[in-house]
Amino acid sequence: MGEKKQTFRDYLSQQGLKSTRQREIILDEFLRCDSHLSTEDLYLKLRKKHPGIGYATVYRTLKIFSECGIAEARNFGDGQTRYESTTCEEHHDHLICKDCGAIIEFEDPGIEQLQEQVARDHGFAIVSHRLEIFGLCAKCQNKER
Repeated sequence: MGEKKQTFRDYLSQQGLKSTRQREIILDEFLRCDSHLSTEDLYLKLRKKHPGIGYATVYRTLKIFSECGIAEARNFGDGQTRYESTTCEEHHDHLICKDCGAIIEFEDPGIEQLQEQVARDHGFAIVSHRLEIFGLCAKCQNKER
């Protein structure tokens, strides 16, 4: 967590932006959460303890997180941009429920190997990739029955 805070502070300094108490509070809360947060999600979490932090400040700060590389903006087809903390952990993919919006992270070495093989077969060098599978989670499947 300390490394990301320093990355954020260094980026602010390089861009001529101020390191404010509000930005630090937003950063702390963002790093504490381990889900895929929209601006509104994070704003609602912060509002309880810090009513002086406005929605626009949260929005702008999340964009800065993305610009400096401590967060990654994700669009899962629901019209909202969600932010996920970048980590040194292994790559993971996502299952997204089209009904309730649940997002399940998963890792599958077989899928990773298959993607690498497909790239090799086509003379392609993978720089990065995303796998997002859309469907219905178990709860939503049961609701429809």
